[in-house]
Amino acid sequence: MADVELRLAPTIAELEGLFPELEGPEDNPFVSFRWLSALERTGCASAKRGWMPQHLVVSTAGRPIALVPAYVKGNSEGEFVFDWGWASAAERAGITYYPKLLAAVPFTPATGPRVLLRRGEDRSLATAAVAAALRQLPGTLGLSSAHLLFPSREEAEALAEHGLLHRVGVQFQWHNQGFGCFEDFLATMPTKKRTQIRRERKELGKSGLTLETLREEQLTPAIADDVFELYAATVDKFFYGRRYLNRAFFEEVLGTMKDNIEVVVARDAAGELVAGAFNVRGRQALYGRYWGARRDVPFLHFNVCYYHPVAECIERAIPRFEPGAGGEHKLARGFVPTLTHSVHHLEDARLRRAVSDFVARERAAIEGELGCAE
Repeated sequence: MADVELRLAPTIAELEGLFPELEGPEDNPFVSFRWLSALERTGCASAKRGWMPQHLVVSTAGRPIALVPAYVKGNSEGEFVFDWGWASAAERAGITYYPKLLAAVPFTPATGPRVLLRRGEDRSLATAAVAAALRQLPGTLGLSSAHLLFPSREEAEALAEHGLLHRVGVQFQWHNQGFGCFEDFLATMPTKKRTQIRRERKELGKSGLTLETLREEQLTPAIADDVFELYAATVDKFFYGRRYLNRAFFEEVLGTMKDNIEVVVARDAAGELVAGAFNVRGRQALYGRYWGARRDVPFLHFNVCYYHPVAECIERAIPRFEPGAGGEHKLARGFVPTLTHSVHHLEDARLRRAVSDFVARERAAIEGELGCAE
């Protein structure tokens, strides 16, 4: 790859002109310039917050052919592919784990393209160059490791062919099987689960609440206030909660990404907002991101965050709904365990051997439990 050049861009803003020529952002809004730049412009993804932008640009003959959004991290927060055990093992072995290089969308456990290729360019060449960079940059920059999170299975496998460790995880997602209506979806489930979901949906009506999805011009600046309030109230409830995002971020994306943002709101009979969910729409999927409620209502979370979006996916023929990380309770509500992927390079050979063994055992256990072998 003598003709391949690599450089690190310290801001996404300087790469704005490249985005219209890239594959991926038009399908997945999280790797769009608007989303990534909003994170940087509002200070959510910044060196001060432990996310120092260092975006990897691959060029040939001086012409950029691929971009990988990436950051130097001083911690493992906001990643959702957990490596705290690796960091702890490194510390016990006298290995400094932070800082590290992370190729990912900050605070976003959603599968999507990570090697953003310029249209018409050679993907295999770009993939090989990115894999080489992830192996070489830690040593060059004095970092412990490099990690690329939530690529597609195909992208992870292609990168793993160049010597990176391939790790799998599990999310619970909803997959549209061409359902004509919500009852068609329920018909695929056991009687007990169907009855449970019907009962939980009816509770919303008994509480006097109604649900609505706000889109496009309904996404006013006032909605940014509501969304941030609900988001902050939810994360503040938990000792592990972190306000990764600020109000300015929500205001910006609600203004610049109206075609991709959907806000589900629950209102009472007086029209007062009771709860809401901030969702993001791509071409092939709806992504549930943040939710909050001003008061406790039985099964309100399930209706706002699961049943209402699923019903809308059926109505609009959206193939997939990803409600976010965690939550085995989603199994009882029609979501299925789905493999997620990441690839890794550890600079220290001792740590790399230990992590390689762990990743292999972890994958065997996950695939064995799910009865699959991708």
